[in-house]
Amino acid sequence: MGFSLKVNCKTIESGLRNPPDPIKRDQQFEFIGHLREQFARQRLPVISVDTKKKELIGNFKNNGQAWQQKATEVYDHDFPTYGVGKAVPYGIYDTQKNTGTVFVGHSSDTPSFAVECIEKWWKTYGKKNYPKSNSLLILADAGGSNSYRSRVWKYKLQKQLCDYHGLSVNICHYPPGSSKWNPIEHRLFSEISKNWAGRPLETFETVLKYLRTTKTSTGLNVKAHYVGKKYKKGERISDKQMKELQLVKHETLSDWSYKLTPSKM
Repeated sequence: MGFSLKVNCKTIESGLRNPPDPIKRDQQFEFIGHLREQFARQRLPVISVDTKKKELIGNFKNNGQAWQQKATEVYDHDFPTYGVGKAVPYGIYDTQKNTGTVFVGHSSDTPSFAVECIEKWWKTYGKKNYPKSNSLLILADAGGSNSYRSRVWKYKLQKQLCDYHGLSVNICHYPPGSSKWNPIEHRLFSEISKNWAGRPLETFETVLKYLRTTKTSTGLNVKAHYVGKKYKKGERISDKQMKELQLVKHETLSDWSYKLTPSKM
């Protein structure tokens, strides 16, 4: 009669107070595609960034199935007090090299945390892989720690990437409700979830181990680092500080696409 086992399919957009204009949304996707092709032709770095779902660390149930002779016994309730903390994995996916880098924090997912992870990636991997590059393209979601509305996000990018490293940084945000099209979601995060499916994340070392052993047949390679620094919420940037930004916005997609350049010394 045409019946088979099905799961719920997340396809209905909801929860947006002001849904984006469909025309502008399409324009943004076209603009992102154009920029990615341009950077690829010039062999310039393109990174997709986002924070993966926070994970309770301890002997808790982890969704999925794993090959083993006996089921692993875990706590019957996911009370945070039973665990040792919460992992905040911030991922950076290099679309040109097909490599992922995940920085695992243990406090708050803030814009400062996001920018410092990107800056660490550039110092550790970006400069080595792209020694002649002075430009970087960042693809990000519209909300969260790398929100297009966040002053802290823009200010920290200016100071820690543009001014300190002399980089021109292009930032493109996927429109609200379109985060699933961000490459990091289906190229990196989905593979990580498969790798540790059904395995309790008992310690931070366990998290790092599963991150580092995530691979695919197409050559994906993942690096992982623990971030011991604590980040506090509520950081503010003044109007005076915002005037220091060397910010150029896109003519028609000004909220979602902009460029930061190094300050003149």
